[in-house]
Amino acid sequence: MTWIGVKTAGRGPAEAARRAFLCAGGAAALALLDVGTAASASGNGDPLHHGWDLLLRRHVAWSPGGESSTVHYRGVMGDRAELRKVLDGYAAVPRAQYDAMRRDERLAFLVNVYNAWTIELVLTRYPELKSIKDLGTLLQSPWKRRFVKLFGEEVHLDHVEHELVRAPGMFDEPRIHFALVCASVGCPALRPEAFTAARLEAQLEDSARRFLRDRSRNRFNPRTGRLEVSKIFDWYKGDFERSPRSPVSREAFFARYADLLADDPKDQAAVREMRVPIVHLDYDWSLNDRR
Repeated sequence: MTWIGVKTAGRGPAEAARRAFLCAGGAAALALLDVGTAASASGNGDPLHHGWDLLLRRHVAWSPGGESSTVHYRGVMGDRAELRKVLDGYAAVPRAQYDAMRRDERLAFLVNVYNAWTIELVLTRYPELKSIKDLGTLLQSPWKRRFVKLFGEEVHLDHVEHELVRAPGMFDEPRIHFALVCASVGCPALRPEAFTAARLEAQLEDSARRFLRDRSRNRFNPRTGRLEVSKIFDWYKGDFERSPRSPVSREAFFARYADLLADDPKDQAAVREMRVPIVHLDYDWSLNDRR
């Protein structure tokens, strides 16, 4: 790890980080570092994400089959003060602290920031809200609303996703599309836990597998001989083709998960050999609410 503004030789990472943050004016970040081991020991290994983790465990539930999840938004409304503490904590992280993080720490941080602010966006019009798209206007989508407080600025959700998470050469991780959520039935599941650097790989892979095995959103249709998949694979096709962390094509990505997309071994073989046409299913923008 490279620590900004100091030489790290002869010092432990924690001390180097503290000095870097202080040199960058990161007093707020230092306070976050000192949250304490009590939070870390309570189930989530990263104190920065402890509050978000507690809210998710309290208000998000897997579907019976575990392929999707629902959010008890009314319950989150009752914990609005706790959510705002989470958002304030993320907003207090200075750019110097973020830049000093390891790759997986940065990605976990951005995914949690995006998802937490998405929940906050839904709550601005809950319980009347039927779809997150209803929060947009003819001139501006909800993902262009500048309300996300990050690194001393107010940015929109699209900035977090497209300019930070999806920026070429930054993470090059197509499975983020199964981690960033849009509060909709058609969207991959919001996990009932925060993303953390220590478990990021396992969490991303598990989220991908849960989404791909959901027959309502991704499946091989033996009657038509076509692979019917989510619009996500249309909107972000390039992410599954240019990433060094993904196979060389979207079809090769599906081939990796053929056992989840089809039931019959012959159909699985067809998917694995990339011999099936691909069509995209309609996207369900209904709110993923557990009433």
